[in-house]
Amino acid sequence: RAVAMSVSHSSRLNKLVREQYMRLPQDGRVQVTYVWIDGSGEGVRCKSRTLDKEPKSIEDVPEWNFDGSSTAQAEGSNSDMFLVPVRMFRDPFCLDPNKLVLCEVLKYNRKPAETNLRHTCKKVMDMVKDSHPWFGMEQEYTLLGVNGHPYGWPDNGFPGPQGPYYCGVGADKVYGRDIVESHYKACLYAGVKICGTNAEVMPSQWEFQVGPCEGIEMGDHLWMARFILHRVCEDFGVVATLDPKPMTGNWNGAGCHTNYSTEEMRKEGGLKHIEAAIEKLSKRHNYHICVYDPRGGRDNSRRLTGHHETSNIFEFSAGVANRGASIRIPRQVGQDGYGYFEDRRPAANCDPYAVTEAIMRTTVLNETGVETKDYADH
Repeated sequence: RAVAMSVSHSSRLNKLVREQYMRLPQDGRVQVTYVWIDGSGEGVRCKSRTLDKEPKSIEDVPEWNFDGSSTAQAEGSNSDMFLVPVRMFRDPFCLDPNKLVLCEVLKYNRKPAETNLRHTCKKVMDMVKDSHPWFGMEQEYTLLGVNGHPYGWPDNGFPGPQGPYYCGVGADKVYGRDIVESHYKACLYAGVKICGTNAEVMPSQWEFQVGPCEGIEMGDHLWMARFILHRVCEDFGVVATLDPKPMTGNWNGAGCHTNYSTEEMRKEGGLKHIEAAIEKLSKRHNYHICVYDPRGGRDNSRRLTGHHETSNIFEFSAGVANRGASIRIPRQVGQDGYGYFEDRRPAANCDPYAVTEAIMRTTVLNETGVETKDYADH
């Protein structure tokens, strides 16, 4: 009964009835769901329209608009915002030939909305494309009941201490695996570059990994993976939160560790390029902390305490196989002398466009200080 009370009412509707309608033919027409980032910089919104035929490329999907005053992105007196399609995926909820389309948001004057961080990220990625930057991001999240309590936790009290839950197996160690596996399959179907998943250290906390992705593709695929996660959770009647520290006390927080390499780092002798990049990052720690969560570091300050496998937010550190450092060089990379490194500072609710752009600005474009350079459009 306690579990039933923690899920949404809509999740308990008869899904077999829904399936009857989902099997109906579409007479050649296609349902396209437009997905975008709202004014919070963390939430995603969506709405759907019908196209007369299946789009074969993103160019076949027309621009659209929405009411920005209802998403904290515009005033009511001038509320129309533009949705500009940028990447298309298969729809795992309505199935082929239907599509999910990730969009950039432009204001009435065709300038990027404040939370459209893809715009400048794309510009930077175009500038550094010859370095072939690869990214892989590890998205941690926590499952909550609709009452805001971690899913599967006792109603009055706490589960046992951390230890048996990480990569755990068994009903007393993991909560919500059905959701995790459904999300994994949905991402594979959609064409999202999901590459793994595991139960995390705190019970009801999970992680999935996306990558390797090159350049702007990283942000596109992670945002769509997040959208699919929220939609899957909606079907099961629970909530996925990306809060970096959902539970205070002796519980792990949630990050979005970012693995990164350039072509020269991946070649023999690449370790010297990895070390050079880390040296550049060490001199720009404050700038990165400011862009690694949506609130200029305030969210991450609850997580980056130097405890629970994190570094201290005020100090930069790096080490081989050190999960308590800002930057971790995997042991295998240290042995091989080439590969990639992991930036462990980004918060779970970071914008991947902001994170990947910042890394490129510092390590390839050699920017310094807390200010960013405004590059001319190419």
